[in-house]
Amino acid sequence: MAAGTPRIRPLTPAEVDIAVEWAAREGWNPGLADARAFLAQDAGAFRGLFLDDELAATLSATTYAGGFAFVGFYICRPDLRGRGLGYALWQETFAGLAGTVGLDGVLAQQENYARSGFVLAHRNIRYGGPAPATPPDARATRITPAHYPQVAALDRRCFGFARPDFLTAWLDPPHGRALMLAEDDLVKGYGVVRRCREGHKIGPLFATDARSAEALFGALAAEAQGGPVFLDVPEPNAAARALADAAGLAPVFETARMYRGPAPDLPLQDIFGITTFELG
Repeated sequence: MAAGTPRIRPLTPAEVDIAVEWAAREGWNPGLADARAFLAQDAGAFRGLFLDDELAATLSATTYAGGFAFVGFYICRPDLRGRGLGYALWQETFAGLAGTVGLDGVLAQQENYARSGFVLAHRNIRYGGPAPATPPDARATRITPAHYPQVAALDRRCFGFARPDFLTAWLDPPHGRALMLAEDDLVKGYGVVRRCREGHKIGPLFATDARSAEALFGALAAEAQGGPVFLDVPEPNAAARALADAAGLAPVFETARMYRGPAPDLPLQDIFGITTFELG
């Protein structure tokens, strides 16, 4: 067992891969190329606590211009739990964060996060199941350079902050695709599907109306070729829950979206699927 004085520092790209592997072992089912996009947004987002140069705990705090950060990958190695190592990393990381901080935590940990100043905003529900066998809607097409400014504007409105570096990587998934739906040259929605350790996740799925969201979902889900597909839905969006139900998906997991500091005013009615539980 590792011993010695704890040391905290940013993770190298190879160590980030270890954090992602730990997340997979926890059953969080990360995307195969998620870390690439996370690091594009914030190269120093991942931090680790080490004992005798062995990684003992991880935490990501991805920052954005405008005073916002989102926390994820909060994991302590199973054989080292109960020693306060994860909490030490948590405290040190949060000492360097200003402004609003968001997270998607497991429901059982809400009280612990509340003690750190986090307030519940809403629940998110992960729906999963076999991808529906519906013909892709021809209106869902690849995102063109001419439409990119509208896609970026929709993303900013639904996420709350601009994230151009992340978006550049996320819209070009090596194991998936990004699609938009436009009518009369006006972007009505966009979404991304990506290969994960198990099946595919769709996220984000942002749309200005349920009809556009449904068309995008069907086209994105086709990438899974009948395999498992997962969609993380804000619980207050009844239309998004109805979309998941109609697709034959069932709730498999929930998180508590919480914020420390002023919560962004998000248009939940347009958020049919959040981007990731690790990034908001």
